[in-house]
Amino acid sequence: MSQPLSPETIAIIKATAPALQQHGVAITTRMYERLFVDPQIKALFDQAAQTSGEQPKRLAAAILAFANNVDRLEVIDAAVNKICSRHVATHIKAEHYPAVANALLPAIKDVLGDAATDEILDAWGQAYWFLADLMISREKALYQQAS
Repeated sequence: MSQPLSPETIAIIKATAPALQQHGVAITTRMYERLFVDPQIKALFDQAAQTSGEQPKRLAAAILAFANNVDRLEVIDAAVNKICSRHVATHIKAEHYPAVANALLPAIKDVLGDAATDEILDAWGQAYWFLADLMISREKALYQQAS
């Protein structure tokens, strides 16, 4: 399990919530463009939800909810559990998480440009892996229950 997020990281994540509110769908759309250069990863996703724009909207909303509640994760616990169940149903595994990080963080920079400072990207990298570790742990338990 990753280390708890520092108060400084939490403050940066919460401070970026307005930018996510405004640019979240653009960020997640760009993230999927970057992610889907790998055809094996692309095959794991419902392409109809990509084409319609629903998946980028859902992910943007989830990231915004995380940013707004990063200091009160119990508020989004049910949503995290639902996402983890969906990941298991669609065969998302721990080894896919680095690819998402490698697509998400540059997508933030692509969309926000110079506003995405190294400090902000570092904080989001820490926050991503904090949440990813939590989800990977929950998904592992779900995979074990399923087998």
